[in-house]
Amino acid sequence: MRMIAPSILSADFSRLGEEIRALDKAGADLIHIDVMDGHFVPNLTIGPGVVKALRPHSKLLFDVHLMISEPERYIDAFAEAGADIITVHQESGAHLHRLIQMIKAHDIKAGVSLNPATPAVMIEDIISQVDLVLVMTVNPGFGGQAMIPEALKKIARIKEFAGDREQPLLIEVDGGIKNETIALAEAAGVDIFVAGSAVFKSSDYEGNIQALKKAGV
Repeated sequence: MRMIAPSILSADFSRLGEEIRALDKAGADLIHIDVMDGHFVPNLTIGPGVVKALRPHSKLLFDVHLMISEPERYIDAFAEAGADIITVHQESGAHLHRLIQMIKAHDIKAGVSLNPATPAVMIEDIISQVDLVLVMTVNPGFGGQAMIPEALKKIARIKEFAGDREQPLLIEVDGGIKNETIALAEAAGVDIFVAGSAVFKSSDYEGNIQALKKAGV
C-alpha cells in the first residue's frame, strides 16, 4: 500500500499547526519535514524549535529530511524535538557512518538520501545500517519541480545492495510526485511518496491524498 508523506514545505507556514492537524485527519501516513539551511541547498526553512512546536499537533511519524551542511551539529536537537525518522544526505559530509550512529543513538529510524546525480553505489557500504533510503527525483531545495525519472533507475541497485533483511529497507522518493507520476515511482519499488503541491493544491487534502493512493491502479 502506498504511504503518502505530505511535505509541509508546501503548507501555509502562517498556520502550520492547523495544517498538520488537517493532514492527520485527511489520511496522511507520515509528515515530511524539509529542513534547509541556505548552504547545502539554496533555500532556508525551519529549525528544531518549529518541529518541537508542531509535535503536539499530530501522532503521525515525523519524517525529518536534513538538507543541511554539517548535520552532525543538529541531529541531537531534531531528535529531541520529536523526529521519528531523520534522513541525512550522502553528499553532506565525509562521515556518513558516524551520522547514522548519532541518529540511532536516539532510538529512532535513520535514513540516507541521494541527490539525482549521485549513484547508488555511494551507499553500498552503509546500506545495512539504515532503515530508509530517500531517492531525490528533483534537485533539492525547492518544491514544485518536475520529476527526473532517470533517478528512479538507481532503486533497483539499492534493493540489490540491501538484500534480504529482517526489517525490510524502506524506499522513499521525493520530487515531482503527483497523480501522473506516482505509478511510475511505485513500479520502481518505492514505499513512501513525498508529495507537496499534489497534496496542497487545493483545500481538499483528503481527496488529494486518496487520489494519489489510487492513481494508476
